[in-house]
Amino acid sequence: MAYVRTEKTASGARAVQIVHSSRVAGRGSRDIEHIGSAHDDAALEALKAVARRRLAVGQPELDFGPDFAALQAGSGAGGGPLAITSSRMGYLWDALGHAYQLLGFEEAAGGDEVFRLLVLARIVEPTSKLDSLRVVEEAGFDPPAYATLKRRLPAFAKESWRQKLAAACARTADLGPASLVLYDVSTLYFETDTGDGFREPGFSKDRRLEPQTTIGCSPTQAGFR
Repeated sequence: MAYVRTEKTASGARAVQIVHSSRVAGRGSRDIEHIGSAHDDAALEALKAVARRRLAVGQPELDFGPDFAALQAGSGAGGGPLAITSSRMGYLWDALGHAYQLLGFEEAAGGDEVFRLLVLARIVEPTSKLDSLRVVEEAGFDPPAYATLKRRLPAFAKESWRQKLAAACARTADLGPASLVLYDVSTLYFETDTGDGFREPGFSKDRRLEPQTTIGCSPTQAGFR
């Protein structure tokens, strides 16, 4: 891997260097190629341009035709690469959206785009409802207004909404009416150092070493067990 960097010298100038790093040659192995030193911003930009051209040696540019050349000239790019003004998490967002559809959430939510954006954003980065709009924007998409999100929240909180999503999950997993089992485990500990077959030392989420009893709760459609 190679990249351009600037370093301040002892004389106060700014040195432009190309750093060639390699993990094959050895951990942290680097070769530094000195391009030159600049004493003002104009000279610094000129040296950076030289460094970038040196990095691009052997990497031919695609010819997009005269229309693209005119676009470059009009943008002030001077024949160099165009500036990146935005980016989009296309592959990640498309994959999450495909999984969203496969689960049946698109149909269950009635095509609600606000709900879809909220779900996908909080998978990318678990965060608050307000901050999820920032995640959508960083992914390269237009987020809804926060007022719109707040207006939709009461609908998302209804029991009927949750039931539609649960039914979609059950259909995708091919679950029958009594197939879903919820199971939880906890422990009871005792102020004694001696086990008796039921109370024995073991793992505890509270990191206790005393003998304890593990208990479980398994609620199904038929009740608790």
